[in-house]
Amino acid sequence: MDAKDLTLNIAVNLGRIGRWACEGKQKRLNQFLDETETYISQLEKLPKPLRFQKTFDIFVKVFTDLRCNMSLDSTWAETMFTWANILTHRASLADSTK
Repeated sequence: MDAKDLTLNIAVNLGRIGRWACEGKQKRLNQFLDETETYISQLEKLPKPLRFQKTFDIFVKVFTDLRCNMSLDSTWAETMFTWANILTHRASLADSTK
């Protein structure tokens, strides 16, 4: 997968994670947190334009903090939804060929 596809996969997963956090579905949540970490690891290895790299670096820090401090409340879920939205809009910047 290229950087744009990985970014969009992460964004979709964050939406799912936020929804399952609101619904209290811990098992599904953990499954997609793990999958998202895999996508993040793959994306870290790809070249990315500086404009996207800055966003990605901030996202990785926030995601790591959220993963370590799961509270599964509406604020935690809303942060996941917010990053899903940000990454969806920034995905076009992830393509290093543009």
